[in-house]
Amino acid sequence: MLKLSDDERHLLIDLANEARRRAYAPYSNYPVGAVLRTRSGKMFTGCNVENAAYPTSMCAERTAIFKAVSEGEKEFDVIAVVTPNGGTPCGSCRQVMSEFGLDTLVLVADGEGRQVLETTVAGLLPEAFSPKDMKK
Repeated sequence: MLKLSDDERHLLIDLANEARRRAYAPYSNYPVGAVLRTRSGKMFTGCNVENAAYPTSMCAERTAIFKAVSEGEKEFDVIAVVTPNGGTPCGSCRQVMSEFGLDTLVLVADGEGRQVLETTVAGLLPEAFSPKDMKK
């Protein structure tokens, strides 16, 4: 598993918490922020964006991932997620994360910046359906 220095860990959590402050969450009042670091060292932030037609809302984790992919990045080493209470990524986010690597490190922190979980995507989504399952 990827080893992070304390400084790297704090920076990632701080960036995710800053992204959380930009969330648009008028319905759930549950702002979420994420930062994704690619293997090339680039960072992409995301926040949740809700909509009155709830199924069209987007989570912070997927926002960060889609931003990275749209910029040509598909190899990730770590994603940090900050929620008010340290809640973990939803199932849809776990599935999207698994598409790009089960070994991606996942940090989860609460709104005070306290890390509550460190795992991998594989740890969040055991027996994940992944690109390897699509091979004939």
